This record gives sequence, C-alpha cells and structure tokens, in this order.
Amino acid sequence: MAESGFNFQKFIDDSKATLTNPKSYFASMAKEGGFGEPIIKALIYGLAAGIISFIWSLIGLSAAGGMGMGMFGAGAGGIMIIIGSLITAIIGLFIGGIIVLILSAISSGSTDFEANIRVCASLMVLSPVNALLSFLGGISLALGAIVALLVSLYGLYLLYNALVSTLGGKESIAKVVSIVLAIIPVIILISTLTCASVTSNYVDKMSDSKDMKELQDKLEDMAEKMEKEMDK
Repeated sequence: MAESGFNFQKFIDDSKATLTNPKSYFASMAKEGGFGEPIIKALIYGLAAGIISFIWSLIGLSAAGGMGMGMFGAGAGGIMIIIGSLITAIIGLFIGGIIVLILSAISSGSTDFEANIRVCASLMVLSPVNALLSFLGGISLALGAIVALLVSLYGLYLLYNALVSTLGGKESIAKVVSIVLAIIPVIILISTLTCASVTSNYVDKMSDSKDMKELQDKLEDMAEKMEKEMDK
C-alpha cells in the first residue's frame, strides 16, 4: 500500500480497467506493497455488494434478503446483509488467494502469496456486479442462472489473464485450467435447469391428477371438522 494511504481514485480506475481491459491491467498490476490494499479493496467490493443486495431485498427481488427482513426488520435485516457481505469478502479473499496460488502453481506461475492475494482482490470486482444482476433471479430462475453463469465465465477470463500476465503462468496450461473450470458451472447450470424443469412438470401433473384432487378434498374436510371442533 502506498505511503500516502489508500488511493480511492486509483481503486476506481483499477476496477474499471479490470472489467474493460483485463489484459492490460493485469500486465501492469503491482504484485507487492503489503496486504492492506487488497484487504481494503475486498472490503469495498463486499460493502458495495451488500448495499446492492439490501436494496434488492427492500424491493422484494431477493429471497434471502426477504428472509432477513422478516427475521430482523428492515433496518436490522439490512445491517445483517451488509455485515454478512463484508465477512464473506474477507474470508473469500484469503481462501480465494490460496485457490489462485494453487492454480498459479499448476500453470508454472508465481507462488508468492501476496501476489496471489492481490490478484484475488482484483477478481472480486465481480462481487458487486453479481449483486447488481442478481435481481434477474427474482424475475426468472432460468434467466438469473444464465446471467450468473455468464458472469462466472467472464471471471474465468479475468483469471486467465491474471495467471498469464501477472503471475507469469504458461499460457497453454492457463488455457487448459480455465477451460476445465469453465465446464464445471456449465454442467451445474444444465443440471439445475433440468432438475427444475422435471420437478415443475411432476408438480403440474400431480396437481392435475385425480389422486391429488381427492387428497386435497380430504384435507379440506379435515380442516373444516377441526374448525367445528374448535368452535365447540
């Protein structure tokens, strides 16, 4: 971290460069300077993601946020969402740094922990992006899942550039690592959407079946009898 302290304008410029010109940014990114800067970056990204999630929860486009509102009220629920996001950011920074270090080692790149932590902090720019687009899941599960997948794939593109340009990994190995990692969320998305479709069709068939209607009638009769007994 610079002697003058954290440079917020540089943070904004670096965030823009990470998203719009990752190859150039990661090629010139500082690999040392202390752990203060990446920790502050992670906290800012976490705070931004938490605030965005809180806003969506107020509007009613976040299932988790809605639960928080019900349990703690709007103000306390919002605080819990933001605090949770900050905690997740710090834990994610160091766990993510270890994961990036392992991937860098596989790619024959740098195994310096600080350099990998700094890369991870830069990759966390996608946290507020994910939070910003998460409202789409409240509109359509499939749309939200597809958008989340696209963000994840772009994150892997950023990681690829970081492995090659910042950490000095071999380009051919980094490509293979990125492709393998890209296959995983695609498989998960396909499996999730398939299961959701099968479950939805099964529920629809059950709802239309004669047995289900008979069961519903019996439950209604039981409910009426219980109400009469309670009235007595």
